[in-house]
Amino acid sequence: MLQSFLHWLGFGLCHQLPERSFFGGGVQAPVCARDTGIYIGFLVSLTLISILHGSRRPRGFPAVPGWIAIGLMIAAMGWDGVSSYAGFRTTTNDLRLLTGLTAGFAIAAILAPMLNDELWRTGTSERVLSPSWRLGAWLAAVPVTFALVRWGGPLLGVGYPLLVAVAVLATLTAVNLVIVCLTPAFERKAGRITDAWLAILIALLIAVLEIWLSGLLRYGLISLAARYS
Repeated sequence: MLQSFLHWLGFGLCHQLPERSFFGGGVQAPVCARDTGIYIGFLVSLTLISILHGSRRPRGFPAVPGWIAIGLMIAAMGWDGVSSYAGFRTTTNDLRLLTGLTAGFAIAAILAPMLNDELWRTGTSERVLSPSWRLGAWLAAVPVTFALVRWGGPLLGVGYPLLVAVAVLATLTAVNLVIVCLTPAFERKAGRITDAWLAILIALLIAVLEIWLSGLLRYGLISLAARYS
């Protein structure tokens, strides 16, 4: 039952190859090692940015050093994926996880100011991950997160793939929440997180719909390919 649910959750999002995925308690994570890194990295990064800035809720994009770090972190995943798929080199699940984490961290740093700008009633014009000590703390969290996910995660048993599932839903919900809050009914209306419960619920329901539709699309493409093979 649990494996079937997790398989459904990631079916339209990932190839789900067992040899490229992590397991906990004998249960396969819903997405591969690289995608596990992306989704958990996004969730950790968004949470850490919130902690580092407290109630200030910065609406400015990162400064130049932050953008350089973000660019390199996304490029690292691109290099690992493209070069390995092209056959120029081989990669490992550890590298897939690490580069996925860097990309997830980077994507959250781009989304955070947009989310702050659209969701919260009040915020500041300061830049995310500024000054440099915040950027340093954020970067230092990447290897720590890698160690916790790679070696600590399997110790959770089936809690590990469930954690990945939560990260998938949280990531899609956060992205959708920016779009939901573009509507006048929710734009800059929340003073605290409980004020945003309806917007978050709508964003979550959209995430579930996206997962369902992506699964149907993949199933349709597989069926079409089988018919003409």
